[in-house]
Amino acid sequence: MENSPPLPRCTLLVVDDETCLLPPLTALLRKDFDVLTADSADTAQALFAHQPIHIILTDQRMPRRSGIQLLEWVRQHSPHTVRLLMTGYAELEDAVEAINRGHVYHYLLKPWHTQELLQILRNAADRYHLERDRERLIEELRRLNQQLEERVAERTRELEEANHLLQQHAHKLEMLALTDPLTGLLNLRAINDMGRKELKRHARYPSTLAMGLIDVDHFKNVNTRYLHPGGDAVLVALAKILVNTVRTVDAVSRVGGEEFLIIAPETSVEGAQVLAERLRVAVEESPIAYNDQLIRITISGGFAVAEAGVVVDYEQMKYVAAAALSEAKNQGRNRWVVRTLSSVPASALLNTTG
Repeated sequence: MENSPPLPRCTLLVVDDETCLLPPLTALLRKDFDVLTADSADTAQALFAHQPIHIILTDQRMPRRSGIQLLEWVRQHSPHTVRLLMTGYAELEDAVEAINRGHVYHYLLKPWHTQELLQILRNAADRYHLERDRERLIEELRRLNQQLEERVAERTRELEEANHLLQQHAHKLEMLALTDPLTGLLNLRAINDMGRKELKRHARYPSTLAMGLIDVDHFKNVNTRYLHPGGDAVLVALAKILVNTVRTVDAVSRVGGEEFLIIAPETSVEGAQVLAERLRVAVEESPIAYNDQLIRITISGGFAVAEAGVVVDYEQMKYVAAAALSEAKNQGRNRWVVRTLSSVPASALLNTTG
């Protein structure tokens, strides 16, 4: 199989009024990017008129106009440009709201670390290329659909061939819509659909069904120590550990942040206990390599089990699993709690809070 052609280099604009920082930054980044520099928001804005700029990295504190003001202008006039901000610890709290308004892809705390900076910028380049590929794919689908509508009356055979190609592209888009972009696992929408289908099967053909919520213990500490690239690396590695530990019939998804959801068909209370402990041990005994360091994490788990013949809906199962997870955390973390819905009164499902 032939190798895919290399992606084109991204043009990176670095903006900082401390001009002494621009030459070393250029030397550091020019291996991966076509680097442009500017010492003010006005100079940076002028560069956008002369050529496309794919990524912009700007300091927050600058004379006349701040980095946030520059990024808001870029958002309006060059929305495809990936926007990143450098800010100091003292400025961060005041900048959060403005960062959200400017739809900043990432921010770095100054002083930044070389490897962190390179990784974040490479991730930004990957994001830029993925977004452009997605737009090209959507545009291609629209174009093909228009061609099909024009030719359907007279060329049935060509319509069938093009329709087959359209289905292939639609499948790719559907996979994008159902997949978590970081870990490659099912996303929340996909696992919700699967969970509801499994509950229908559970009602029609009585059997046990387990649902588990997994949460990384003290994940905030991982992000604080290893920054967001390190946190992302942990989530990607954890996803592989979970997938390799469950059965092939089980489904694993990332449902937000550091939380994962597992659907395990035909799994009893005892089976859920075995699965929960197997997952806990696998994570605890699998340190994650990142930047020549080993990151050790643990997980807490909450499992809800619907026994055969028990009438239950999807939201009830999620609620019981979430309550079990909360109980595991309150007991000290790095542990699991399994609850069966046959032993949970309906009033408890409706009235319990927290």
